[in-house]
Amino acid sequence: MMGNNEIHEFHIKNILRKLDENDLDAMLVANFNNIYYLSGYLSTSFAFLIIKENPIIFVSGMDMENASNTSSIDIVKYESFDKMIEYLKEEEIKTLAIESDLTANVYEKFKDFNLKISDVISTERMIKTDDEIEKIFKAADIAHKSLLELDVRTKQEKGVEEWECAYELGYLMRKNGASIESFDTIFASGPVSSLPHSTPRHHVLDTPVLVDYGCKFEGYCSDTTRTFIYNEKQEEISDIVLEAHDKAIKAVEAGVKASQVDKVARDIISEYGYGDNFIHSTGHSFGLDIHENPSLSMRDDTVLENNMFVTVEPGIYLEGEFGIRIEDMVLVDKKGKVVGNLPQIL
Repeated sequence: MMGNNEIHEFHIKNILRKLDENDLDAMLVANFNNIYYLSGYLSTSFAFLIIKENPIIFVSGMDMENASNTSSIDIVKYESFDKMIEYLKEEEIKTLAIESDLTANVYEKFKDFNLKISDVISTERMIKTDDEIEKIFKAADIAHKSLLELDVRTKQEKGVEEWECAYELGYLMRKNGASIESFDTIFASGPVSSLPHSTPRHHVLDTPVLVDYGCKFEGYCSDTTRTFIYNEKQEEISDIVLEAHDKAIKAVEAGVKASQVDKVARDIISEYGYGDNFIHSTGHSFGLDIHENPSLSMRDDTVLENNMFVTVEPGIYLEGEFGIRIEDMVLVDKKGKVVGNLPQIL
């Protein structure tokens, strides 16, 4: 297995090659996770990485100690935008790649250069290294263990509120080794389970109970959804969702387009007459961020490759009644490998 410095150098070489192919002299990187991905340094305030033959990071004074202890790339203390621009001109950089999420005020500062939005880093991040795969599996193990420890059915019987369960699950994940949740935990019960992104309420658990949650381990996310069902109608809908989930996972393999996996899940749900109630894409990739490229949507024709991760999370949402979603993380290989061994029905 490569060491961190070697991994960073490997990614930077790939990115430099792609920049060169597109006649781009260098790239300005401000996204915290992109800088972390390429250097091992996670900013707490702001930082600017210039990717070129000898990359450099301009670091906030507050972060100098942290950066010098963690960054595999040379660092220099940030003084002003003018100094950075002067440096780029000295390096004879004319055409500068930027990230799509660069803020408008930073864009304005660099408009003297020929700026081109580039997705080279997000493309590089799609394929995970062995080290990244290990961390994602560990994040999943922590999250799955924590949900079982929470014991949702007992909480429901005792009349515990949604927000209490969400916070306790966050505590358990941290207790079991996570640093933080991957995103705000969704703990939705009763009619609000038909809202895919419901916020936990001061409301005792109704039925069904939909839990969409995850945690980070050493920066890497997990993402799982389970819906606890309690009656025949919920079971009927759950069976359809599970069929779509299982068949979509079987469709995940290297060489298949992301849109084809979405179509498998969507077609099954549509055949049962609930096509209009499946109101989001089938899944998305994840890693340092909870939503990365590609997405398993009808519009994304990205060809899946070995060592990509995707979620498979079909759902049926009956407005005013309830919603059912079942989500697992899948590692792309010759065939899809489900991450962890949490039963789909709990």
